Amino acid sequence: MTAEERSSTMPEDPKILRESEERIPGSSTPSMDADKELAAPGEQQPADDPTSKNQQRLDRFKALQARAKSAAKSNLKETAAESQRLKTDPTLLNSISRKHAFASHNLLKADIEASGEDFERKRAWDWTIDESEKWDRRMEKKQKHRDDVAFQDWRQDAHKNYKRQLRRMEPNLDAYETQKADAVMRAAANGGLDLVEGEDGELVAVDKNGTFYSTADSIEFAQNRPDRAAVDRLVADLQKAEEIRLKKRRERGLGEDDADVTYINDKNKRFNQKLARFYNKYTAEIRDSFERGTMI
Repeated sequence: MTAEERSSTMPEDPKILRESEERIPGSSTPSMDADKELAAPGEQQPADDPTSKNQQRLDRFKALQARAKSAAKSNLKETAAESQRLKTDPTLLNSISRKHAFASHNLLKADIEASGEDFERKRAWDWTIDESEKWDRRMEKKQKHRDDVAFQDWRQDAHKNYKRQLRRMEPNLDAYETQKADAVMRAAANGGLDLVEGEDGELVAVDKNGTFYSTADSIEFAQNRPDRAAVDRLVADLQKAEEIRLKKRRERGLGEDDADVTYINDKNKRFNQKLARFYNKYTAEIRDSFERGTMI
């Protein structure tokens, strides 16, 4: 065996190998490269470092604490606002707003009159003619409605009911025009009408014997047969009126089954209730004596 063969078969000494690599410039091993990467400045530490894990957990915990604190403050603020809203009476706010507007109006009026000017004339400077006319019509309509609401007599009450029913009525004008055209064509076919074309091309129906158009003595309206929808609408309107009448009747007699009847009409009933509200505590003994029959 030659010296070259012995050198190739002999195991290499690690110490000698490291010394040789250190002497050779530019040579390195994977383990040395890994050590250099760990020692490189500005590089991140490994994820399995206990110190880094603890710091991340602490940062997350602080962020959660700040979020919980902010949510608690927001909830407390919203709760206080809701509690204040529930304590506040809306009707009281409206009353305060009306009183404030009324006081501002009176103060402005007093200041203008103190300066020797006309309040209505000066206030009208801020309005146009159209706005002024609309306001006058609105006030007139409001006053008229106020006068109509109060009960005056049965004739006026029936007239109000009739006008209300007219507002709810929905006439079918298309069906009316169709029925009218059919009636004209039937009368023309029977010879009761003559269709004459005018100079402008418009057809004019001429009643030859005076039987087509209704008069004071006509009874053809009694032969009219309304459709099913109109009958159902009439029945629904009658049922609604009956329900309103029964409801008002129940309201008038509410709580009066066991009570004594001490009135002759609704106005007298309200008057007696007002008297009882002020004087019942003083006349309780006298009324009890009357009921027992011991009062002379």
